[in-house]
Amino acid sequence: MDEKINKAIEYYTFKSNEIQTFVNSKNNLSVEKIIECGEELLILENKITALEVAKEN
Repeated sequence: MDEKINKAIEYYTFKSNEIQTFVNSKNNLSVEKIIECGEELLILENKITALEVAKEN
C-alpha cells in the first residue's frame, strides 16, 4: 500500500510543480487563469497532505 501512496504523492507533486512552473514562466496571464491555477494547486496540495497523513497511519 505504501508503494501506491508514494507513487500518488510523486504524481501529485509533479503536477503541482508543473503548474507552478507554468505560472512563473508567464508574464501575461489573466487574473482568471491565475485564480484557476491557484485552485488547481490547492486541490493538489490537499491531496498530497491527505496521502502523507494516510502514509503515516
